[in-house]
Amino acid sequence: MKVMVIVKATAASEAGVMPTQAELAAMGAYNERLVEAGIMLAGEGLHPSRRGARVRFDGARRSVIDGPFAETKELIAGFWLWQVRSMDEAVEWLKRAPFNPDGSTPVEVEIRPFFEAEDFGDAFTPELRAQEQRLRERIDNND
Repeated sequence: MKVMVIVKATAASEAGVMPTQAELAAMGAYNERLVEAGIMLAGEGLHPSRRGARVRFDGARRSVIDGPFAETKELIAGFWLWQVRSMDEAVEWLKRAPFNPDGSTPVEVEIRPFFEAEDFGDAFTPELRAQEQRLRERIDNND
């Protein structure tokens, strides 16, 4: 099962406050454990929303909304992509993350599973499956 672990933004992350050396070291050690366990596929932090943009689709119209965006609690500050056996395993790994060790600022992290081919049922025809496989192979070759 592949999951995305979504780290929610905070007022500090949206203000551009960078992690301390100790926080970077703790997260680096945690990421090493994830890699050693074969869990971590990718993981990145994101710049504050003021450096981002959104594109709104309304019929044929497209409009661009430049950041920053309101509602910090709805923004993402970073993510991991993990390969796990179950949602329970993902939760157990996430519980070990070095967030908020001193209890000063609550951090909320969300785990969401990816759709698997079988989730789409008959709508995901053999032709569409073959197309998806070709695209994945091309993406892998781009690495």
